[in-house]
Amino acid sequence: MSMSEKKGNPIPQGKYVPALRFGSLIYTAGMTPRNNGVLIQSGKVSTKEPIENYKEAVRQAVANALAAAQNTLSEQEQLKQILSLTVYIQAEEGFQAHSSIADFASEYLFETLGDAGIGSRAAIGVSSLPGGAPVEIQLIAAVSSQR
Repeated sequence: MSMSEKKGNPIPQGKYVPALRFGSLIYTAGMTPRNNGVLIQSGKVSTKEPIENYKEAVRQAVANALAAAQNTLSEQEQLKQILSLTVYIQAEEGFQAHSSIADFASEYLFETLGDAGIGSRAAIGVSSLPGGAPVEIQLIAAVSSQR
């Protein structure tokens, strides 16, 4: 993706940057499912709802994290590997399908980056998230120069 093709950076909801680069590593901030700064879904992930009801929100959150990471690249660079994916899930008590929710993020990264999109992963249930978001996603990625 060239500099002119870069997607808009997610809009920080506080005093932080969407992604920080240190050498060949990129660390993203936690990203919620915001489109142009507005949450597309809120509330706890429920055991009574089909898992598919959260797919769009997860894909938006991971797309925001990926865009933030890609926006730190120069024209001759690319993401070489997603090293770590952390998916925080605001789940109601008794919810146990955290990995199924995280699978939506992994699927998106694989569709977008191929094997380079799959790294280590954690799916973590939490009692609340900023703005009432159902999910928050953070990435760590490695950079390489294109040849």
